[in-house]
Amino acid sequence: MARTKAKHPVTTHAEFRQEPASSSQEPGHHDEQLRIAIDDSARTPTVVYFAGAVFWLIVGTLFGVMTSLKFSFPDWLGDIPAFTFGRIRPAHLNTIMYGWASLAGAGMIVWLTARLCRVPLQWGWLHYLSAILWNLGVLVGTAAVLAGYSQGLEWLEFPRFAGGMIAVAFLLFAASVVQTFRVRQVEHLYVSLWYILASMIWFPLLYVVANLDIYQGVVQGAMNWWYGHNALAVWFTPIGLAGAYYFIPKVIGRPIYSYYLGLLGFWAFALFYNWNGLHHLVGGPIPTWMITVSIVASVMMVVPVMAVAVNHHLTTVNHFRMLKYSPTLRFVVFGSMSYTAVSFQGSLESIRSFQEVAHFTHYTIGHAHLGVYGFLSMILFGAMYYIMPRLAKWEWPYPRLIKAHFWTTAIGIAVYVLTLSIGGWIQGLQMNDAAIPFADVVQATKPWLWGRTIGGTLMMVGHCIFAFQFFMIIKRAGPRRFAPALFREPAPIEAPAEGKRR
Repeated sequence: MARTKAKHPVTTHAEFRQEPASSSQEPGHHDEQLRIAIDDSARTPTVVYFAGAVFWLIVGTLFGVMTSLKFSFPDWLGDIPAFTFGRIRPAHLNTIMYGWASLAGAGMIVWLTARLCRVPLQWGWLHYLSAILWNLGVLVGTAAVLAGYSQGLEWLEFPRFAGGMIAVAFLLFAASVVQTFRVRQVEHLYVSLWYILASMIWFPLLYVVANLDIYQGVVQGAMNWWYGHNALAVWFTPIGLAGAYYFIPKVIGRPIYSYYLGLLGFWAFALFYNWNGLHHLVGGPIPTWMITVSIVASVMMVVPVMAVAVNHHLTTVNHFRMLKYSPTLRFVVFGSMSYTAVSFQGSLESIRSFQEVAHFTHYTIGHAHLGVYGFLSMILFGAMYYIMPRLAKWEWPYPRLIKAHFWTTAIGIAVYVLTLSIGGWIQGLQMNDAAIPFADVVQATKPWLWGRTIGGTLMMVGHCIFAFQFFMIIKRAGPRRFAPALFREPAPIEAPAEGKRR
């Protein structure tokens, strides 16, 4: 998988009519019968995970908009305990995290693993049990949180019996993925598989350790922030990077730029990311050395992030025109760029002098959403736009709605992050000024919080559009298309003269 010096492919209609060949990803990709057998084996499990994810996306987004409105109308629905801020906010967080992002990621992993291992999905029946338990765990956990039964730890609000169902569901899911990998018919592992397999080992250990009933006081606070950041590190980030490493080269039709940059990015990621999290407790009652180690590791995350960013950029260079046409590429590239931005922002945010202003402000909320939404969710949208037509054997019926989905979500997250970042920074500066009453600080944040509501509403519109399209493709309804749904039809481009190729 070393980088080759192959000539760049030319964009033509044909590149959009079939999967672009890429020997670095799937040796023997020409074997159409094998590809069909693989897709058939993964079809139902993948679609079941995706369907559950879309449901929780709508539910979680509704909770999110309600949470945002609470900042402007705190008394709204205040006489209904289940709809108070302290309950709908964790309900939003957990339905998006364990419902939408985790289930959509699971569906993508099932399909990617079978494709990259070049074998039909093994033990596929486990995924039916997994999907039932996973969705039931999210449902029971959300109901418990709304009823007031919460553990009170961010990202761990679900009671342990609900978390236990999710844990068992993940183990069933992982067993099938690992078995598929074990019987693989490829000699060399593609970069996406590294991240997928690592998450199969890291996440269950993290989730079980975090849910142990042995933490109290300061130790519990340290564990909570360690878990919160490592859930991103060992589950969500590997999902996003696995998708980006697969779909960018796949749509463009060329190998990833450098195997060695991918290797550097993976091992630097594994080395540094798991130390992150405790920098959120700067000034807290935990040993200073623990916070310092976390800060150093967070700053060192610049290394794997740069490796990934350079690898993706140099893979895409001279092919950026394809962003005009391919929905998958546009969503995935947006997500990859957000990964670079949120990672650099996170490294900066860990520094003590920066924390003096940003700590305990809306700035950190904008940062978190840029990661989970701008990075991960956008890549998952792109993955589903690519995978679903191949499994449903039906093209997306309304290309214009795909464009509407992209722009509502892209503009929505941009407005969300920008307003909370600016408003949060102003909030931090004012809180550090002892001459400004805290009530005045709260009043000053109100205009910026409307940006949060506007951005969230735009995203909700995009999610409803996506859910409608997903429902249509599942039912194989709407206009019958015999070509992929593109933002626009690309005009054929003449091949350059041999001497002008780079």
